[in-house]
Amino acid sequence: MSQSLVLVGCGKMGGALLSGWLARGAAPETVTVVEPFETAAIASRYGVAAVAGAAALDPDIAPVVVVFAVKPQAMDAVVPEYRRFAAPDTVFLSIAAGRPIRYFERNLGNGAAVVRSMPNTPASVGRGITVACANSAVSAGQRDRCHALLEAVGEVAWVDDEALLDPVTAVSGSGPAYVFLLIECLAEAGVEAGLDASLAARLARATVIGSGELARLAEEPAARLRENVTSPGGTTAAALEVLMGADGLQPLMTRAVAAATRRSRELAG
Repeated sequence: MSQSLVLVGCGKMGGALLSGWLARGAAPETVTVVEPFETAAIASRYGVAAVAGAAALDPDIAPVVVVFAVKPQAMDAVVPEYRRFAAPDTVFLSIAAGRPIRYFERNLGNGAAVVRSMPNTPASVGRGITVACANSAVSAGQRDRCHALLEAVGEVAWVDDEALLDPVTAVSGSGPAYVFLLIECLAEAGVEAGLDASLAARLARATVIGSGELARLAEEPAARLRENVTSPGGTTAAALEVLMGADGLQPLMTRAVAAATRRSRELAG
């Protein structure tokens, strides 16, 4: 992280990445943020250089990594401005959903080194997981640099087949929303069973948070953790007869992930 880095976009995910890099020892003077909104505030908060657009970048800058952290709908207006940085020593790292590697090659040049990644929102608290895929122009050293940058906000995994990023998006990219919905549904079920709404919401949230932490720390797989909670003939077993039934949670989740995977493929064109 000691070499020059350009971060394009400093919203929630871009800001989380930047905070993670700095916390891990990245020198602020090696980072330049391109963000049209609250540019001065970003410079003051993080101690980095910040400019409103690509045209304002130092003409002599030669970034080792350019990170695209803007929304997918803004990409068409933003990405082509960075074509001048396409060189063997620069790798472009995208965290935007729905934009395949070929999109960046088309806008940056076929020889551009591109890494496409899919993080998720727990990155904002350092508990994210990101899956990345590199094109053939990315060197081993560039892959290592991108891995280090992404690892600042959580776990990192790599796939060789870019098509796998669609189900990755469906499982982990969209996954936090499924967990939040679980909290909502569990709380509502508690209300239906007679609990006060505030207590039901507190129980549901704390249960999911605590169970997640238990799963993180445990060596056993999730199935074994579930079995450990389930006494034969007990209350948990009665609930699991419903949740694990033919029309229960697994087929519902399978359909949900399939729908999200299809939509990810549609967005990628």
